[in-house]
Amino acid sequence: MNQQNNPFCCQRIEFHILQSFPITCLNRDDVGAPKTAVVGGTQRARVSSQCWKRQVRLALHEMGLPQGTRTKLIANLIAAGCKEQRATEEQAEKCGQKIERIFIKKPETKGKNKKAVAEEETEPEASLEQTDTLLFLSPTEVRKIVNAFKDKGFDPDKIITQKDAKKQAKELADLIGKTKLDYETDGIDIALFGRMVAQAATMNVEAASSFAHAISTHRVSNEVEFFTALDDNKEEQGSAHMGSLEFNSATYYRYVSLDLGQLWTNLAGSNMIKAVEAFTKALFIAIPAARQTTMSGASPWDFARIIVRTGQRLQVPFEKAVRTENGSILEPSIAALTTYLDKQKQLWGSMFGELGMIEYGGDNGIDDVVFYLKKIIAKAS
Repeated sequence: MNQQNNPFCCQRIEFHILQSFPITCLNRDDVGAPKTAVVGGTQRARVSSQCWKRQVRLALHEMGLPQGTRTKLIANLIAAGCKEQRATEEQAEKCGQKIERIFIKKPETKGKNKKAVAEEETEPEASLEQTDTLLFLSPTEVRKIVNAFKDKGFDPDKIITQKDAKKQAKELADLIGKTKLDYETDGIDIALFGRMVAQAATMNVEAASSFAHAISTHRVSNEVEFFTALDDNKEEQGSAHMGSLEFNSATYYRYVSLDLGQLWTNLAGSNMIKAVEAFTKALFIAIPAARQTTMSGASPWDFARIIVRTGQRLQVPFEKAVRTENGSILEPSIAALTTYLDKQKQLWGSMFGELGMIEYGGDNGIDDVVFYLKKIIAKAS
């Protein structure tokens, strides 16, 4: 796609969101405790960028948009498509494994004799668990692979003919062709979140969205809940089970940047208005899934400033932890956020590159935000 014709080159939408949650454990660490980080010398609650990105992806799907499949079980994905095209069970399995084996990490051969290496290479099921690649494919790309197998009578060796894995990956990349994501058939998740395929760099897609880890605007200490569970049929008093888990409560600052120029490139210049609307709504409804059945953290945005800009991305660091004022963390957080952005706008001057701005909260709801952004996109298209 010729960047000289890209009407959104260097433009981005920046979402600065404040969102308060009461008792929650939105994102757990390796011991099951809420994630934290030290910012400005004080401990803050944290939700990783990967955690919230996944929920946005799932929200897009819940909204009815098609989505790509990100999986290590590539064989199952291809085999299912082949069976839909009337391949036999055996043919479908062979086609699926042919693609999956391209991405299987080969065992170390250093120090092994030739016979042992040969035996490992001819092991019939070398196998699903050894795949080390989470491959992200769009529905169109899966269909291309399946149709290629179908055209050759589901004989996988007539499609992937090389022995070397790197050459096989190139064959696959050539088979798929240059990625052109269609909003209607492929959705926008690969366009938004990108794709990296180490074995076949031509399949890489640069992400249009960028998520920061969400942090609390204030100091946070995790707390411990002691709990018991009772046996309905037990005749004696006392609990049948005891345990403990950690939680916290926090007002999070979320920073998300959507590179409009990259999104336009990834979508081949089509359906920008629909894509921005879907992304904004998914961003609004997506909530991390951890401990939702026991803590039900379901709070919406409290406040957001959404800026359409050119130039370098700008995140609010909240380097100084906000303190409670008049019984509220949210109000001083809003003041800290807006004061910082206003100050940066003044300091950056002409380089701030503001093309438009709207705030969520007060008189503006999410429909107003979406309407405003759609108007901006339509004007630039």
